[in-house]
Amino acid sequence: MSEALELGINALRGQMDTRAMSYFSSCVRCGICAEACLFYTETGDARYTPIYKTEPLRKLWKREYTFWGKLASKMGLLKPMTESDLSDWEELVYDGCSMCSRCSMVCPVGVDIAYLIRKAKEGLSAAGFSPADLVAAGERADRIGSPMGVTSHTLNATIRVQEKETGLPVPLDVQGAEYLVLLSSGEIAGFPEFIGSLAKIFKATGISWTLSSEYFEATNTGVQLGNSKLAAKLVERIVTVAEKLDIKTVVSPECGHAYTTIRWDAPNFIGRPLPFNVVHVMELLDQLRQQGRLKTKGYTEERLSYHDPCNAGRRGGVLDQPRNLLKMVAPNFVELPESGDMNWCCGGGGGVSSNERANPLRLKVFDAKKRQLDAAKPEGLVTACSNCRHMLEDGLEHNHMYDVELLGVTELIAEHLVDGDEA
Repeated sequence: MSEALELGINALRGQMDTRAMSYFSSCVRCGICAEACLFYTETGDARYTPIYKTEPLRKLWKREYTFWGKLASKMGLLKPMTESDLSDWEELVYDGCSMCSRCSMVCPVGVDIAYLIRKAKEGLSAAGFSPADLVAAGERADRIGSPMGVTSHTLNATIRVQEKETGLPVPLDVQGAEYLVLLSSGEIAGFPEFIGSLAKIFKATGISWTLSSEYFEATNTGVQLGNSKLAAKLVERIVTVAEKLDIKTVVSPECGHAYTTIRWDAPNFIGRPLPFNVVHVMELLDQLRQQGRLKTKGYTEERLSYHDPCNAGRRGGVLDQPRNLLKMVAPNFVELPESGDMNWCCGGGGGVSSNERANPLRLKVFDAKKRQLDAAKPEGLVTACSNCRHMLEDGLEHNHMYDVELLGVTELIAEHLVDGDEA
């Protein structure tokens, strides 16, 4: 057995918990999950059937954790796992799955396939079968603190621009602030106006907040890669700065993957409860709306639709909050077909967006989103995830859909904000 194969199998064994085993024993191989996966529906390739992507983990379970599998293995009736089982599945797992969990919603026996995909990634990553781009992103996250290489100097320069444009200070390293706001590199690099919009909203609503110059990254590349050690290390950095600044609540930005990681997965990675509460920025803004502190004026006449980020919406439950906010400013709002917890993915989640090799496939499966847009015919598409915005931009450009404007919820609210002096 090669060293790579041994590492991969041992990593898969370490992921074989009772939950995973119960899922494999429950699965009836009905294939219903296929019709819920955009990688299958848009390519027609049966290899992209969601449960099939977990095959290396399932083979190990059958061989080593079931009575008949153990017996068949001893009798030489089951082939041993090989490096091909890992290398052949690498593209299926990393390129052909955004871990959107839509398949889990339709499974008749309740198998959380995205959970199994995460575990399969641990084995592939340990054996060295991961996309080079995603590995490099993980190395940058570890070394620099950002998968895109965004440094504190970049953040400071972005803050200065936003302060100049808004005329408002953006607080850094404020001890005892009510909220610590995390950012994703994608926001800093692609949508810096998110920071200025927060400054406007928090001033108008009297929120005490801060960013950290020491560590600000919300994205956890360890989760996308399937490297729990790296994932835990990145979570610890957030915990360290929050404790240092005596923060009670951490705000996840417009990034679905970041939210589910810090809100739901982080305690498991570090082996203890988080010393702070976590809210998605949409949850916080909607709380301020309910309290009467967030007020808007005027409306946009555009026909707007909302793209639900898979992690924030389907897995994280942040579904009503962005819609409540949009009702404040968008009277011509129209839902996409199959929206909410059954929305179609942008195609770039789960690390797919960081994997250049997957770009042709990602753009192909955008056809699922295109059908939604063709049906609803919105003039503008709003979302609450910076990664989704980048992927939607690519998909709209690829399909020459130049008449659909892309918007962020936070920025849209800030444009119509009633500030504290007007209230």
